[in-house]
Amino acid sequence: MTELAAVAAIYPHIKASEGEVLAISTDSVHSHQVFKQITPALKNIDFPLVSDRTHEISKAYGVLDTATGTAYRASLFISPEQIISAKFIYPKEIGRNIPEHLRLLQALQHNKETGQGAPANWMPRFRG
Repeated sequence: MTELAAVAAIYPHIKASEGEVLAISTDSVHSHQVFKQITPALKNIDFPLVSDRTHEISKAYGVLDTATGTAYRASLFISPEQIISAKFIYPKEIGRNIPEHLRLLQALQHNKETGQGAPANWMPRFRG
């Protein structure tokens, strides 16, 4: 399963947690369209695929691999106040743990709502 398909599978939970997804890559808009057409699991994704051909976005967030001209496999959590709350950069050979991303989103919101932290292995049904 591609990471985009994994995100699409839990996207309703992300939206329910008042989160949003922007899938940004240095690929062209055309390549995004073709990828969606040839990958059955991506035909119905509901979040935007953003092309960063100019590398402006990747450079701004410090995730551009200048040697290859591609973005690192990165995930950024940006608050409504436009503050980066968390940033992960993964090796290109390793897929991201998308359920952990949802847990992090929910933990950040829990902290904002209650002022409490979220200890190791915290889950939304637990108190901080």
